[in-house]
Amino acid sequence: MDATTYLPFGADSPGPMPNNPHRTEILLDALKIAIATPGEHRLFRSGKLRGLFHSKVGLAMEASLMALREGLLETLRTEVKGKIVIEWVQATPKAMSFIDDNDSPKSILRELKSVLSTTRAGVPQWLMDAKQETANLTARFEKRATEILRRLDELTIRVESALRRAETNIHAIAEPVSRVVPWAIEALEYLDRRSLSGIAGDCSFPELFHAIRVKFPELSLAAFQNGLRRLHDVRAVRLTPASDQSEPEFALVVGGQMMGAVGR
Repeated sequence: MDATTYLPFGADSPGPMPNNPHRTEILLDALKIAIATPGEHRLFRSGKLRGLFHSKVGLAMEASLMALREGLLETLRTEVKGKIVIEWVQATPKAMSFIDDNDSPKSILRELKSVLSTTRAGVPQWLMDAKQETANLTARFEKRATEILRRLDELTIRVESALRRAETNIHAIAEPVSRVVPWAIEALEYLDRRSLSGIAGDCSFPELFHAIRVKFPELSLAAFQNGLRRLHDVRAVRLTPASDQSEPEFALVVGGQMMGAVGR
């Protein structure tokens, strides 16, 4: 087919084609595609390459001729590849009027059914996606809330620890206790840091002794035990029975009980 095949209606052009419902349906389908996707389209399909009309013979050919003759499609350009002529066309404003005038109720209902089917098929996936998004949002919210609560708990512990230190510094670790137990503040701060780190249980005497000796290397075991008694007496610390008796030399007898651990 070449460009001279498409002649406008006139003295030298063939007359109108007789009405054929099948040809009209083919033409309507082609025009709908052209309008739905603005721009140029191949007039005929070629292999896997899409076109408005599926064939250059039969009713498809007649429908393409009718579209060009009636001005429903206009040729934008042609490509010549050997003996093959490829026409590129686009829909004209008359195409929409033609569709409105000729589209049958059956065709419209068929399109509506297709749209309804497509929409219906998409609803379950939409619900699934919505549920997943909601679940993800809930998980993020719970994670964030847990982090905030954890930080608040840590801050509460730190505040309580600071208040205890302040109270101890002002009341408990005063003269003459501070002269007898110069390492008292270091011991209390170590116990607070230990508690903040999440270590369960009270601190054993050997653990606290070795921790204090990092800054007070001259501290003797006897002075350590005496200091613990003083801090216990002023209620700066509380002494508890030891769960581990592997180092009995650190133990203290208080109130008739063998003490081996200290807490706040």
